[in-house]
Order: sequence, then C-alpha cells, then structure tokens
Amino acid sequence: MTRAARRPVWLFDLDNTLHDASRAAFGMLDVSMNAYIERELQLPAPQADALRRDYWRRYGATMLGLVRHHGVDARHFLHHTHLLPGLEDHVEGHAHDKAALRRLPGRKYVLTNAPARYARRVLGALGLARCFDGVISIEQMRMFGQFRPKPDRRMFQALVARLRVPATRCVLVEDTLAHQKAARQLGMRTVWMQRYVRRSSHGPEVGVYLHRKPTYVHARIRSLQKLRRL
Repeated sequence: MTRAARRPVWLFDLDNTLHDASRAAFGMLDVSMNAYIERELQLPAPQADALRRDYWRRYGATMLGLVRHHGVDARHFLHHTHLLPGLEDHVEGHAHDKAALRRLPGRKYVLTNAPARYARRVLGALGLARCFDGVISIEQMRMFGQFRPKPDRRMFQALVARLRVPATRCVLVEDTLAHQKAARQLGMRTVWMQRYVRRSSHGPEVGVYLHRKPTYVHARIRSLQKLRRL
C-alpha cells in the first residue's frame, strides 16, 4: 500500500465544530424555522415553536418531522429556512483553523446536516472553503427517496463506499456524540470537538463537559491544531 493510500480521510462537521454556531446562526435558524412553520402550517407562534423543538428532539432534524407528518417539501424547507440575510456578518471561527487544516495529510470533507448553500456561505465567511476537497450536505444524504442525515448508519455506510475507502481510514470530527457513536460502530475514528460545547443550546451535549470521554470517542479536542497529534 502506498503512503498516499494510507492517509486518513477527514470528515468535519460544520456547526459548532468549525464555527461557533450557537453564537448567532442557531438563533437565526430557530427564528426562520418558526416563521416557516407558522406560514406553511398556519399555526400560531407558540405552537410552531413547540413543534420545531419536538421534531428536532425526536428525529434529530426538524425537517424530518415536517416531511413525515405534514408532507412538507424538504427542498422548499431547506431553501427558505436557510436564506438568513446577514449570516456572514455573524459567523465566528478561530484564527488558527486554516493553518491547522492545511497541515493535515489526506483528503478533507465537510459532512453536515445543513444544506450545501448554507455550508458554503459559512466556509466562505470563515475563509476555509479552499481547505476542503468537498462539502457533503444533507441534499446528498438521500437513500431510496428518503433523507438519511447523521447519525443514520446507512448514510455512513453509503458514504465510505462513495469515497472508496474503508471506514477505518475515516476520521469524524464532531461536536455531537450521537453522530460519533454511529460512526464508531462502523469502525471510523472519532474526535469530539468541545470548543463550543458549553455554549451550545442545541444537541444532547447541552451544558455537558465530560471528564471521561465515552468509549466510542478516540479523542476529544478544543482546537483543530491538536489533530496532528492523533
């Protein structure tokens, strides 16, 4: 096996991994999704907010609940809820991330449950777009006509087949433990990004900073610079 063939394939989450989404983006998305649900389902504001939260907790993505129970068109939802005027003015990352990413050997992809246009806007605002070989967004996480976003194991299996690498060569860098657990079950290496976890108002890790990492997590970091040591 050549040296290039042994290099890892890095899969980076976007929100609260490459930027501080809890600072502004998540709040903007909450408002946008509530407005969409109010308008499309003709619900009062409190009920729309409760529905958004309920579907997010149950399915890991509000969109999945709206598609399943209300027949909402997923692409219509993604487009209108992620318009987010002025988003770029609020994106906040870390000054040393670009250098850290460029030093990593192997291919690098962004793997996000967000739509591609949003992901590219965020990467552009961070100045990181050229650091990655591609963006794998929720639009590409469809199987047999249904969306299968993270942490769906079937999506991870299809992904490694598409990348033409064994799962053991993939490294998932994420802030969400449920996604890491699914990836680890397939043999991927997992890295828990904890840079923004304490400030996050989203995800099962809200307010959590574990002193002992879960057994399915290979390493936990607070800086991308630490990845070279893994």
